[in-house]
Amino acid sequence: MRIIVIGAGPAGLTAAIELQKKGHAVTVLESSGEVGGISRTIRHNGQRIDIGGHRFFSKDERVMDWWRDVLPYQGALSKDDRILGREARTVPGGPDPEKTDEVFLIRHRVSRIYYQGHFFDYPISFKPQTFRNMGLGTSMKAGFSYLASCIRKLPEDSLENFYINRFGRQLYSMFFEGYTEKVWGRPPKEISADWGAQRVKGVSVAALIGNVLKKLLPGKNKKVETSLIEEFYYPKFGPGQLWETVAKRFQAAGGELLFHSRVREIESRGGKLTAVLCEDGKRLEADAVFSSMPLKELVPALGCRDGEIAAIAAGLPYRDFVTVGLLVDKLRLTNGTDIPTLGNIVPDCWIYVQDTGVFLGRIQIFNNWSPYMLEDPAHTVWIGLEYFCNEGDHFWSMSEEETVALGIEELKRIGVIGKETKVLDSCRARVQKAYPAYFDTYGEIDRLTAWLDGFENLYCIGRNGQHRYNNMDHSMATAFAAVEALEGRGDKAAVWKVNTEQEYHEEKRTSFGG
Repeated sequence: MRIIVIGAGPAGLTAAIELQKKGHAVTVLESSGEVGGISRTIRHNGQRIDIGGHRFFSKDERVMDWWRDVLPYQGALSKDDRILGREARTVPGGPDPEKTDEVFLIRHRVSRIYYQGHFFDYPISFKPQTFRNMGLGTSMKAGFSYLASCIRKLPEDSLENFYINRFGRQLYSMFFEGYTEKVWGRPPKEISADWGAQRVKGVSVAALIGNVLKKLLPGKNKKVETSLIEEFYYPKFGPGQLWETVAKRFQAAGGELLFHSRVREIESRGGKLTAVLCEDGKRLEADAVFSSMPLKELVPALGCRDGEIAAIAAGLPYRDFVTVGLLVDKLRLTNGTDIPTLGNIVPDCWIYVQDTGVFLGRIQIFNNWSPYMLEDPAHTVWIGLEYFCNEGDHFWSMSEEETVALGIEELKRIGVIGKETKVLDSCRARVQKAYPAYFDTYGEIDRLTAWLDGFENLYCIGRNGQHRYNNMDHSMATAFAAVEALEGRGDKAAVWKVNTEQEYHEEKRTSFGG
């Protein structure tokens, strides 16, 4: 069959490879000049930026095997672990990351919340330091508030009530309310609880207590939430390295990958798609179309004449993303942990900035994702400042110089860097439609998906292709399900059901015994 795949992100490239294995002739259309979508890696003057941070770990063994087939796990310690004498898991026979580029590093996860000058574990944990940071009065309020939420459950008709039911109103107001509004531009009471059901369904005070108890139990095989898991895999040069490798394999096997090919129109006849037209004039005939393009753009491309359906698609909201890369000589933050790091920087991969006094949402420290993400990890710190905005708003429209200046000023205001810190280099990257949002016409999305399923040979996959805040592994799983549906081993309903199960999206029975 002649199959057109729209989009060269994780979903599109996974579908392309899987379809290619089945013997189909596959053409991938990518509107930009890069592969990987929001899982791409940006290069700047010898440094690399991971857009949003991507931990490679999944409960889906098929996904894990698929990744491992592209990049093998490390068989020797990475640069920073060697220098520091840190313990890290290695796989016998695996490549040495100091000698080989195509390799998955095995990394320890540290992600914390930075709130009012204190570090809290993410998710919140029940350690003595947590209660010291909050103080006796606030800790007592949090405890009684959580007990109240256990006795009186609120209807889960909003993200606000979803959080309160799991953490109590006090912790919600401290760690969820302001940050959620910072991310989405809307208060949680205006956002569908579906978002929480997808992203944090297994995380709650009860789950945190349970995780503490599980660590006290004997034995290695324990059911652990991935938000609590302490180990993940990461390509030596960031997530984009994996998808660049996949794209090369696809092309080497005869697949066609066309860059700067934005879809303008999709022709159909009798409920079947027949051809795809690009803005540059290309017309490609198709026996099936796998689309990861945003539904807001797909529906008009299909020539929708149903005004209500068109309005639902047009009203689907997104949150856009800006990341500012800063190369500095040092951070003001001190490493108060027992984890050794190069330059004794804090060991965090991510830092969630809950303070509402700054626009900044998260800080990535790329040194801790992979020491190969920057040229000199021993003497410089390469950080990414993450901002959430709407395309065309004031922040999005600021010049790069203005954005960088704001980022530096905010870091100083919250004490992450000091006046003495030297900023050695900087850059900015803007990402459109990074996060499908769960408000406005999202409540009517079932009507839209039913209309799309009316096209017999159309398969909607991926985060934007389904307007669902999927992780990378879920986007891949939609591609697997769509290929199976095309082959007659499944149906379209299974494609839409990915990541709607009631257990947490990355929960897995696993062993960390090595």
